[in-house]
This record gives sequence, C-alpha cells and structure tokens, in this order.
Amino acid sequence: MKGVSRRDFVKSSIAAGVIVALPFSRIRGANDRILVGLVGLGGRGTGAHLQSFENQKGVTVVALSDADRERMTDAAKIIESKYKHKVEQYLDMRKMFDRKDIDVIGNATQNYWHGLSTIWACQASKHVYVEKPLTLTVAEGQRLVKVASMYSRILQTGLQRRSSGAFRNVCELVRNGRIGRLTQVEVGIIGINKGVQAGQNFPNTPVPEGFDYDMWLGPAQFAPFSPQRIARGNDVCYWYYISDYTAGFITGNGVHFVDIAQWGIGDEVKPLEVNTLSAKIPTDGLVDDAIAWHSEIVYENGVTMNYSSEDNPYPDGIRFSGTEGWIHITGGGTLSANPTDLLKSTIGPNEIHLYASPEHHRNFLDCIKTRRPAAAHAEIGHHATTTCNLVEISARLGCKLKWNPKIERFVNDEAADRFLSRAMRSPWHI
Repeated sequence: MKGVSRRDFVKSSIAAGVIVALPFSRIRGANDRILVGLVGLGGRGTGAHLQSFENQKGVTVVALSDADRERMTDAAKIIESKYKHKVEQYLDMRKMFDRKDIDVIGNATQNYWHGLSTIWACQASKHVYVEKPLTLTVAEGQRLVKVASMYSRILQTGLQRRSSGAFRNVCELVRNGRIGRLTQVEVGIIGINKGVQAGQNFPNTPVPEGFDYDMWLGPAQFAPFSPQRIARGNDVCYWYYISDYTAGFITGNGVHFVDIAQWGIGDEVKPLEVNTLSAKIPTDGLVDDAIAWHSEIVYENGVTMNYSSEDNPYPDGIRFSGTEGWIHITGGGTLSANPTDLLKSTIGPNEIHLYASPEHHRNFLDCIKTRRPAAAHAEIGHHATTTCNLVEISARLGCKLKWNPKIERFVNDEAADRFLSRAMRSPWHI
C-alpha cells in the first residue's frame, strides 16, 4: 500500500471486482437508528450528551462507560425511566468501543483522556463528539487530526458556540468589515470557580468501592486518591485545575472564547507569537494551574489577541476592535457595539457567510449522513486548543515565544518544544 492513496486503492479494487473492506461504520438503511455509546458520565455526559442524543430523532444510547460504577448505574436508570430502554454498562471503555453495532461515541471524559480515548474510538470506526478542549497537548491534537482523517471519521468538538446564531452573526459582521479592518481582539474569561480553594491541600483517603481509580487516572501520572481530586461539578471541580489533567481554565473554559475570536479573525490565520505578560500559578496545594493570566497573541495577519482571566484587564466575553468601531459579545451572547447601528446590519447574499449550524449535536449527526465536516471539526478543535496551549506554555516559562504554525513547533526553542507533548503512564499510550 506504500505510495498508493486510499482513493486510488478503492478505484483499482472496484475495477478488478474486489470487495473492499474499509473502516467505515456498519451500513445502515434509511430508517435504521444511529446507536450511541457514552463515555464519561459527569455533568456533561449525563446532562448534555445523554439528553441531547436521546432527544434526537432516530438516535438511541445503547451503552455507557465510566470508572464510577454508581454514577454509571444512575445514568442507566435515567435512560430506563425516561427513555424506556436498557443500556449495557462498561467500566473499561475499550470494550464498549469493540461493539460493532455502535456508530457514535459521545466523549465527556476528563480533559487528559480526550485525545487517547477519541483516537481509540476513531480506530474502532466510530464517529465521535468529544468535549472541549480537544486534547491535553499539541502533540495529541496533531495525532488525533491525522487519525480522524485516516479513518474517515466525522468528529465534532464541544465548541457549541459555533452552533449559536449570535456568535456566528458577530463573526460575520467582523469578517465583512462592519468595524473596518480588524486590528485587535480582547478575550476575558473567569480564571477559577469560586468554590475551588487554591493553595489548599487535602488528606488522602481510601478509594471508594465501585470506583476504578486506575481507569480514572488512565494516561495521567499516578497520584494518591482524595475525594477532592476527582470531584465533579463546576463549583468544586479540582481536577479542572491540576496540571496532570488540564491547563486549567486557560483551555478548559477559555477555549470556547478563543475559538470564537479565531472564527472572527479567520480560521486559516494562525498565531506567530505568544507572550503571557503575567500569570498567577499556585505553588502549593492541589491546584497548580494558572488561575489568573494576561497574554498577548500575534497572528499572521497582524491582528493581536489579548487574552486574560476576567477583568485582568478584560471583561467577560470577546470584543473585536477595528479601524471603524467595535463589537462585544459576552459568554452568554449579550451584544454591544460602537456604533450601535452595526448590530442592525444584515449580511448580503454576496458577502461572507460562515458555517451555519442550528444545534451542535444535530449538526454532528447530520454530518455523519452527509459526510460534510462538522461545525467544530477536528482541525477547528485543534486550532483553538493549540492557541490555548501556547498561552499556558508561555505562562509556565515566563517569556515571549515565537511559533511556526506550518510545522507546529516553537522557533529555535527546545525548552518550549518539550511542553508540546508529555509522557503517558504505562501501559497507556497513543
């Protein structure tokens, strides 16, 4: 097969009368249901994924996987009582991926699990809706993008603001010059939830019965168990700010806003330079990710993005500033602008129209049928996550960094390049 493209191989095989077996999902009739397996049954998995998939026409969740047996059982009970059917349960997600009847995986695992588990699912011929950020490291993102393409999988990253008309409209106004030439974007997000205590250590305790802590850790480095380490729910979620698992809210929350900023700048326009001017990184306690930061990113077209934790110095949301005005949208979608009349402007038929998606899960499922790339496909998710990773690396090193977007490595900086990947705990590996 060396030197022979997939397309040429298929054409030559068909011409020779050979039946070709390629890694696509099972062949379904027009009336067949899409069968879904969910992995990770915390707030997003049991809430957004379970209900969003089950409420779609022609879709059934048939399998669940989670390291917490009790949580998985609770999700199964919700399905049985509300949707009137049973599901299979798996502590080990790989056994669920092995099922030939499952078409789709909804992936709401912890951030550090996203890359490896999504790659496994693609290799098992599943289409994947994976929560943001797409991966933990740049190297994982590079590999995931290649695997999704290699196996012809439809992938949707959980950047659901791409499926919001308000955010799309703002980016269309910017892209069509309603504020003149774009010069600067300001992004402000919350740095840490108020319920999480930075600088606080917690005692280790025995692993509770029914919880597979080794599977929960997966590729992350081993650490003694404590309830706070695995706590779920935004107000008390500590793993969201532990460097073995995430880059904190720089990626965990900010990737939503950075993605929309880059949609307005242009998805094809990449960063060239990043300089985190300040960062507050706790030196003691369970939390060891940046909980406050202020960074500047320079793009290929000269636009500068200023990205900070909320009010440090930028308020919540995204502000696009140009030579003839500005437009601001909050995380919740509230708009303001100067001049205010530009909010009434409509986009003409011959102007730039961005990808329109009515709902993120529906868009994903429709794209499985049409083979059209999803609204937040793998490359989009990788682009947004990579930019956030650059900010975090600059914060760790405390210096300005230059980036080569073509090869996705830093310019003449081996110390920074070492942050682009990290070792996985044995036996887990990509």
